[in-house]
Amino acid sequence: MAGILLSAGEESVALPSSVIRTLEQRGDGDAALLYLALLRHRGTVQPRSLAGELRWERGRIEQAESVLRELKLIAPSEGEEPLAPAEERPEYQAGEVADKLERSEEFRRLTAEVERRLGKRLTTPDVAVLLGLNDFLGLSPDVIYLLVCHCAEKTERRLGEGRRPGMRQIEREGYAWARMGIDTQAAAAEYLKTYADRSRAVPQYMKALGLSAREPSPSEEKYLLSWQALGFSPDAVALAYDKTVLRCHELKWPYLNGILKRWNEEGLHTPEEIEKGDRRSSGPAGQAPSAPERSGGNMRKYVQALHRKEQGE
Repeated sequence: MAGILLSAGEESVALPSSVIRTLEQRGDGDAALLYLALLRHRGTVQPRSLAGELRWERGRIEQAESVLRELKLIAPSEGEEPLAPAEERPEYQAGEVADKLERSEEFRRLTAEVERRLGKRLTTPDVAVLLGLNDFLGLSPDVIYLLVCHCAEKTERRLGEGRRPGMRQIEREGYAWARMGIDTQAAAAEYLKTYADRSRAVPQYMKALGLSAREPSPSEEKYLLSWQALGFSPDAVALAYDKTVLRCHELKWPYLNGILKRWNEEGLHTPEEIEKGDRRSSGPAGQAPSAPERSGGNMRKYVQALHRKEQGE
């Protein structure tokens, strides 16, 4: 007798019979469909990131996600590292964008506010980016607007007043927020406050690296903020810079980052802790330093003298 499933020959996923029974007993079709979608992605995406794929509104997918958590079919939300969103958003067609604008007053207001903030009329592909952030990543309109303002401020600070971010830049930042679990107004406000606090110290770190004459690039800023998060002061970064220049004869960000990551693993964060750690690893007490170590000390003094000169001491 021929099988009844027309797609039985395609690649399939295993669904435990206990899970089938649990879903059948609950009788919630949306929860079952969301579980199947998560299973197809092998559980590596945020449930809310599948809203675009399922063509569901935020409230509908949140309700289905809540049911799955209640049934203990997906991990609890608290204390868990946020899963990465799906890698590629759907390609929204012009009709889908127009339909969203017609049906959702909230989305229309978001589009208008973004146009005012960026100082330009959004094209259909531009609005499709906002739609992806909303429907696909599950970010609410108020969070998306905070995201756009954040990107605009970063671009103006780096490139000058009047410069605006591109929509792809905004989309990339949106994916970063989704990975960090920033999907509520409260979470966004907390992140932006922390970012502002750390950004104020960035010039000190650039000075420690001899780069005080310019703003950091996005990749450089990412390094600097991560070092702050690990607890390294500008003086500690200057010591890592010293070792980097000694070894590489120039600033190499990945190499310097490797030094700081090693110190972090060893619990060394302040200049005093780092110096003590260096002495412990230099050999038996009383042993004369090798030529490279003497050079390292001289280089450190040289770098510190440069910093004092820049500060007018």
